[in-house]
Amino acid sequence: MNRTLEAAPPARRTTTASANTRRLGSGPRRQVLSGLLTAVACTAAALFCGPQAALAQPATARILVGFPAGGGTDAIARLLAERLKDELGQPVIVENKPGAGGQLAAQALKAAPADGSTVMLSHDHTVSIIPLTIRNPGFDPSKDFVAVAGLGTFVNALALSIRAGNAGGFQDYLASVRAAGGKGAVGVPAPASLPEFSVKALADRYKLDLVPVPYRGSAPMIGDLLGGQIIAGTGSIPDFIEHHKAGRLKVVAVMGSQRDKTMPEVPTFAELGVKGFEEVPYYGLFAPAGTPRAALDKWSQALARVLARPDIQERLSAMGITVGHMSGEQLAQRERAYALAWAQVIKASGFVPQ
Repeated sequence: MNRTLEAAPPARRTTTASANTRRLGSGPRRQVLSGLLTAVACTAAALFCGPQAALAQPATARILVGFPAGGGTDAIARLLAERLKDELGQPVIVENKPGAGGQLAAQALKAAPADGSTVMLSHDHTVSIIPLTIRNPGFDPSKDFVAVAGLGTFVNALALSIRAGNAGGFQDYLASVRAAGGKGAVGVPAPASLPEFSVKALADRYKLDLVPVPYRGSAPMIGDLLGGQIIAGTGSIPDFIEHHKAGRLKVVAVMGSQRDKTMPEVPTFAELGVKGFEEVPYYGLFAPAGTPRAALDKWSQALARVLARPDIQERLSAMGITVGHMSGEQLAQRERAYALAWAQVIKASGFVPQ
């Protein structure tokens, strides 16, 4: 029986397409019907014919956030995700990867497939500052990322704990530090961050011993501010604004060349005599390098439509964001200019990349 099976000739394999072709006969009619069969076969193969295969849409899109849930960046990401799902025509989830000032999220973005399914919502720290302060952060923005689109700018600020008895202004805060022997701790949302260098600049300007206390994100820092465990903290307006307006903490100075429109009663550092804090940070979406242009354009155009909605503009403005869509090219230019400006501040501080 085994020999019979081995000697049996293999069955002739006839494809459906070739069998259909024989039935069609010859001539023009055969060519037309054969072309129709080919088109149907391509469609059934889920766009595996030609360049359209590269545009196949992933089932779910992800927005990576390098900071804990409950912080300003997380709130912005969740607001955008809720609206982007309609514009993109697919579910959009927010995935928090807190730690190391957004470094973990950036590493995850680098490792993500470059198919348009994953972007990272980041502000200046992760993309512009970390590469200036860490020798081997695990990513190189110029090689591993591509700018997708920007959504706006914001300002950083100095906030005081009301519970710790700081209800006065900036000068009152300086007086309280001097009364404590010139020493004071100031919370910052991440080590080797722009807020940390801001604290060092303030210490140099006023000849005080201000020590930055780094946290894993703004949410735990604000928790300690609200509880009175620390007297002062620096971070972004989106992190502080809700608590400032509710009277739970007090913002006493903001960066930028003009006062923030969400809290016009608060002076800029420049008004208080502190120069060098005029350049403002940004928020933007970044994708893995190699992501197809069509996918990048789809994200950018969807974000532009979301930002054009009055309700979104109102909510982002209330969070301290100056809304303004930037193309990928514009966002990349802003990132480079911002990194160049702060590289000088970091160098002047004497900081050595770790």
